Amino acid sequence: MTKKRAKQTRKKHTKEFKLESLKLAEQIGVPRAAADLGVGESLLYRWRKAAQTEGNDAFRGNGRLTERDEELRRLRQENKTLKMEREILKKATSFFASLHR
Repeated sequence: MTKKRAKQTRKKHTKEFKLESLKLAEQIGVPRAAADLGVGESLLYRWRKAAQTEGNDAFRGNGRLTERDEELRRLRQENKTLKMEREILKKATSFFASLHR
């Protein structure tokens, strides 16, 4: 008979847990910290890389954008709105110009 495996759910770690884990790994080493915390070594290495490359923006959670990405999103939306307004004004201008001919 084959055994059915229970579906494993992914563990979600808080930003605080990740930062404290990195501090511990710095003090006692990644392999020992990973064993003590019950996480994989590769996970600690990924967290360390994210902290080094992203700084304060590391571990922001699902769907949360960096300040730069948020500003880019806002500017793109503003650009889209301005283009629509410009098209409306072009049509209005041509309509009113045709009335005076």
